[in-house]
Amino acid sequence: MNRWRTIRYYAAGSVLLPIAAVWFWQEELWPSGLLLLWLSAAAAIWIAADRKGLAYRAERALTATETTAIRMLDHHRHDWMNELQVLYGYIRMNKPDKTVECVEKIRERMTAESRIAKLGIPSFVLFVQSFRTVTNAMQLQVDVADEVNLAELPLNGVKVADTLTDLINAYRFGIKPGGGDAARLSIKLHRNETALLVELQYEGELLNAQELYAKCKQRLKKSPLHADRLEPDMLTAALRADLSR
Repeated sequence: MNRWRTIRYYAAGSVLLPIAAVWFWQEELWPSGLLLLWLSAAAAIWIAADRKGLAYRAERALTATETTAIRMLDHHRHDWMNELQVLYGYIRMNKPDKTVECVEKIRERMTAESRIAKLGIPSFVLFVQSFRTVTNAMQLQVDVADEVNLAELPLNGVKVADTLTDLINAYRFGIKPGGGDAARLSIKLHRNETALLVELQYEGELLNAQELYAKCKQRLKKSPLHADRLEPDMLTAALRADLSR
């Protein structure tokens, strides 16, 4: 990406040469013609380099997304294999109560993941589903009480999703290192007739709760979400996004 940016800058800077020629040979016509040709060539190089740079960035973004998806699928495969091994063990030991309990646990997890997958904003869904591949310092649990689809609600679902992503990352980077057990952030999304409601609960130690509080308040100023309750210790919060009519 830096290479294409450098090419653009060299192309733009090279225009100084024909400009200098026009200034030195003011009574001649050929410097003006040279300047026009040079400007055309420099513009063509700039546009071509810009397109190459955009294509390179798009390719990098696609590769990063694919890598994240592969890691997510690998983690999910590992988790489901563990669940199936536990279930198989209960069946072999002829423990029907434990078997039913395990099946119910699997069913609840499948329901929860299905609701997350239906949130309607692909980037946010991928972020939530792949979060465990990003860090081990904080566990993220997202519960969707109803089948909430941010893309279908009468609000800016992308901005809501971006805000939640930023808030989650703010907690992630605000964890106090060396705290022992992994921190835990639980987020519950549900709605009523007038608003989308988001509840946050954090368990763990924070490096600087006041700084995190200020960051979250500042982030909410640019979001459809606003705080009904935001505790300075940042252990609990209640957010709301009003639905337009």
